[in-house]
Amino acid sequence: PNLQSAPQDTLIPGNLGNRLEAKVNKPAIVNWFCYKKSEQWFSLWINLNMLLPVLVDCWIDNIRLVYDRTTRRSSNSPGVQVRVPGFGQTYPVEFLDNNRLTGYFHTMVNHLVNMGYVRNETVRSAPYDWRLAPNENVEYFQQLKDLVEEMYEQHQHPVYLLGHSMGCHYTLYFLNHQPQTWKDKYIKGFISLGAPWGGAVKALRVLASGNNDGVPMISNMKIREEQRMTVTNLWLLPLQSVRAKDHVFISTPTFNYTGQDYNRFFMDIGFEDGWYMWEDTKNLTGDLQAPGVEVWCMYGVGLPTPVTYIYDEKFPDEDPVDYVYADGDDTVDSLSMSLCKRWVGEQDKPVHVTEYRGLPHLDIVYNEKVLTQIQQILEGISETPEEIDARPDTRGKRTGN
Repeated sequence: PNLQSAPQDTLIPGNLGNRLEAKVNKPAIVNWFCYKKSEQWFSLWINLNMLLPVLVDCWIDNIRLVYDRTTRRSSNSPGVQVRVPGFGQTYPVEFLDNNRLTGYFHTMVNHLVNMGYVRNETVRSAPYDWRLAPNENVEYFQQLKDLVEEMYEQHQHPVYLLGHSMGCHYTLYFLNHQPQTWKDKYIKGFISLGAPWGGAVKALRVLASGNNDGVPMISNMKIREEQRMTVTNLWLLPLQSVRAKDHVFISTPTFNYTGQDYNRFFMDIGFEDGWYMWEDTKNLTGDLQAPGVEVWCMYGVGLPTPVTYIYDEKFPDEDPVDYVYADGDDTVDSLSMSLCKRWVGEQDKPVHVTEYRGLPHLDIVYNEKVLTQIQQILEGISETPEEIDARPDTRGKRTGN
């Protein structure tokens, strides 16, 4: 596109979706080989070496948060400072590690660059401390506002905000707190990819028994401690208002937990702070107030996605033994992701919803058909069909014997 007339794009990553750095000067260490003091900032997420079994305790002690029930605030582990590198640049979301092994937004940024966008100028990213929910990330929203205004001033064109997964909740919270006149001037639209608008059932499993999310070197039990301290895992609990009151999320031999049983759930898994952390965050985006800008809501459907986790008597200290599935993108169910349809008619600006059949949750940021649709949106020529088939091409393959 002619860059003078093309809109600009700001990427807002999901949970775990950008780099974090740390510096330590600790009163005590959990293991004799952990750093007690570092002169320099070092990679905290993602540092693949730190995730090796022998060093993982050091990593958990560095990345964990400490929640204070009296002040209702989280703080870093004693003696640890954490910062988010590269705000406004694309590198912290393109690859999550220095060795460029863990790619995230890289394919999308390349696609945009091939269209004529320029890294760190017309395509930028707004990384944040994804351990915290918006109520504890106040400075971030000022940074994001400044970034959007700066991009607007440079090119005199409004900006697209593109979020993935939890980044969409961050974007919604941001937009809900800006005056309509500001949004009309500075925001061209909101492209939302795989947003768990009604929460993620998986968050309950993560809190109960942990989930090593593609870090196979660590056991689920080991990582559970860090995941419980990550406030955003509480923020993303399923909204009680959008499901049948009797829907069982967690089934055990002694009790079936529904959305009405969160208090008991936290007591039973030995994580009482969780109740307070959830109380602090559940209303931040829980009413799903329309964003007041044009929306493109895109998500995967057609894949079996757990909506009930079944445990045996070892709950919560062993993995689930079985699952009940519903339709979704393998991580978030479509009931939750389709809630953006509520905004149709709730706001003056259009709301476009496209469901991608067979598209897994993490693939949405680099799937070719999604990138093509994003390109069309940015070029102002998108048809925004209601459904796109994103299943791997099976034509020409013989079926049966």
